[in-house]
Amino acid sequence: MTSLVRREQPAPAVARLVLNRPERRNAQNPQMLYDLDAAFGDCARDDSIKVIVLSGAGPDFSSGHDVDERESTIPADPVATFGAGLGAPGVEGRHAFECEAYRGLCRRWRDLPKPTIGQAHGRSIAGGLMLLWPMDLIIASETATFADPVVAFGLNGVEYFSHVWEVGHRKAKEMLFTGAPLTAGEALALGMVNHVVADDDLDEFTVDLARRIAAMPAYGLRLAKASVNASLDAQGYESAVSAGFVQHMLGHASNLAQYGDIINPDGADLIRQLARREQYP
Repeated sequence: MTSLVRREQPAPAVARLVLNRPERRNAQNPQMLYDLDAAFGDCARDDSIKVIVLSGAGPDFSSGHDVDERESTIPADPVATFGAGLGAPGVEGRHAFECEAYRGLCRRWRDLPKPTIGQAHGRSIAGGLMLLWPMDLIIASETATFADPVVAFGLNGVEYFSHVWEVGHRKAKEMLFTGAPLTAGEALALGMVNHVVADDDLDEFTVDLARRIAAMPAYGLRLAKASVNASLDAQGYESAVSAGFVQHMLGHASNLAQYGDIINPDGADLIRQLARREQYP
C-alpha cells in the first residue's frame, strides 16, 4: 500500500513530511494518520535528523477528517497504547478508536524528542488543526485560514481540544460558535502561529528556520522542548485537552442516540451555508 505521507530532505538535518492526498485536500483517513505516525517515528529514530517539518501537498494543508472514511478501525493492528476496546460496538469502540488514533497520536507527536514545525498553507479545517497544534512552531502563508466548524456536527470541536491555549478563551468560543475561519494575520496576532510569510516564500522561510534550529545542539533542543511542554502541563494544559476530548465523545454518543451516526447528518449542509456566508475560500 502506497504511503499517504511523503518524506523529503530539503536541507541537511531537516526532514519534511508531506501529507500526500491532494485530491482529497489531504483529508485524513486512518491510513494517513498512521502513515504520518510512522514517518514521525522514523525521523525521531534517525540521528541525522534534528528538525521535522510537516506540510501538505496541493492547495490546502488539510481539510480535516475524511467523513466518508470514519470507520472505527486502525490499519495493521498496531498496539493500542491509549485505547482499549477497539472493535467494540457503539460508543465504546468509537471511544477506543479516537483515544488511539486521534488523542493518542497527537500526544505522541507533541512530545517527540525533536523540534517540529507546521507549515500551513491554504485551509486547515478541524482535523487539520489536530495536526498543526501538536507542532512546536507554526509558519503560515498569507492566504492561509484556520477553522473548526464541527459544532455543526453536534460536537464541541476537534478532538485535540487546545483551542483556548492557541487563541484565548473568547476567540475560541467565537471560533467554535460560528465556525468562521481565522485568517493568518489573526492567528499571528493571537499567538497561534509564529510567522506569516508570502505564499511564494513559505517553503524557503520554513526550511531556513529549520536549518537555523538544526544548528543548535540536539540534546539542548530536546531539553528546551520538554521544559516548555512541562510548563504548559503545570498550567493545566493536558488536563484541559483531556476534558475537551471527553466532551467530544459525549457529542458522538448524543449523535448515535439521535441519528444512528457519530455526526449530525445535517452538519455538512450547515457548514456549506456558513462557508458561503463567510465567503470561506
